Amino acid sequence: MSAVHFARFVRFATVGAVGTLAHYSLLLALVEGGGADPVVGSVAGFVLGALVNYGLNRKLVFASERAHTEALPRFFAVAGLGLVWNALLMRLLVHALGMQYLLAQVLTTALLMIWHYGANALWTFGARPPAGE
Repeated sequence: MSAVHFARFVRFATVGAVGTLAHYSLLLALVEGGGADPVVGSVAGFVLGALVNYGLNRKLVFASERAHTEALPRFFAVAGLGLVWNALLMRLLVHALGMQYLLAQVLTTALLMIWHYGANALWTFGARPPAGE
């Protein structure tokens, strides 16, 4: 991995941490401060975290000029597939292989970070092919 790609990957991981902080902050505010159901708080937090990640990734990580109407649905498709992969990998690692769940989650998160980075770099925010191709 070149230094440029490594630096971009580090920015991607940092943006992910900011999105996670937004997710958990809203979750705690809604559940602890507002008495909301934890599932409602988690979904609201997920959406906020995803929007934070989208905006920061688009601007700071990938410097994309792809229109929001094209990039945002792609971003949520990548996130949705990531959610499915998360469930499948956790089921495999914990239930089929007997791995301790926190270790399984750390491994799953690392694998999914690679998935999210690659899919978003190539498809969500990647350069659009010239017209006619």
